[in-house]
Amino acid sequence: MTASDPFDPDAHLEKVADGFTWTEGPAWIAVRGVLRFSDIPGNQVLEFCEADGVTRQVTGAAEFTNGRTVGPDGAIVECSHGRRAVQIDRTGATENPDTAPYAPEVLVDRFGRARLNSPNDVVVKSDGTIWFTDPSYGIKRPIEGHAGEEEYGDRYVFHFDPADGSLTPVVIDVEAPNGIAFSPDESVLYVSDSSIDPPDRDHPDPERPGGHAIHAYDVLGGRHAKNGRTFVEVSPGLPDGFRVDEDGNVWSSSATGIQVFSPDGARLGEIPVPEKVANCCFGGADGHTLYICGSTSLYRIRTRARDAHARTHG
Repeated sequence: MTASDPFDPDAHLEKVADGFTWTEGPAWIAVRGVLRFSDIPGNQVLEFCEADGVTRQVTGAAEFTNGRTVGPDGAIVECSHGRRAVQIDRTGATENPDTAPYAPEVLVDRFGRARLNSPNDVVVKSDGTIWFTDPSYGIKRPIEGHAGEEEYGDRYVFHFDPADGSLTPVVIDVEAPNGIAFSPDESVLYVSDSSIDPPDRDHPDPERPGGHAIHAYDVLGGRHAKNGRTFVEVSPGLPDGFRVDEDGNVWSSSATGIQVFSPDGARLGEIPVPEKVANCCFGGADGHTLYICGSTSLYRIRTRARDAHARTHG
């Protein structure tokens, strides 16, 4: 062990909730000490309370929400397959969420006149802009949303500026952009490609590639993604959701657990999980607990790492 080792040698993986179909979209809400996550096929949003170990349903009519994050102001920004939108829940991160029902507002759902596909994962930059991936899993798979067409004809990563309402494609060369995160200083944008598992499994397009890598882009001028390259290829399985810690290490989902890579792409190790992993996030009272969304269950394990952009207020 070294001081820079992100793993806790005494930690053990713990299952804290189960009985779901496909868990996704974990986000730690620090002010309330809860982890919010989704069961996409179950059309549920749920919360696990760290203090009492109880999981409660926030809504059973979630419109197939997927990835989410907590913004600088404490509001929860979510991706909705069903609404084909990025939305915001301004009450979920308050200390008394029961004072208002779960009623997120749509922030953006169109690129020009075309509807978005099915926003999948999202991150809020320190300047308040919202960056999100838009593959087509929610319109190509009945259990993940509603049937529909790719109205703008592709699958992009977008930059949305709430200040002026502008929506701009920033990454167009990833076949099925899925997870998304920034490096600690926000100079690098990471995007995972899950196209080895194509959105339309029944009618895959042989002309389109199938990848399972995390890609890296230099962020120039605070809003342009340039110099795209392969950061790491994740195997077995594929990289879905992932997180970046304070040291710039990338914690990625895979078929067998959480794989961890250094900023230069060296594999540091793996946390084995008994189910295929969809996503993860850091949380807990001190930020060192990694919560893991397995297929049917929610797990947690202690680490020496913390999220690169931990927000203590929400």
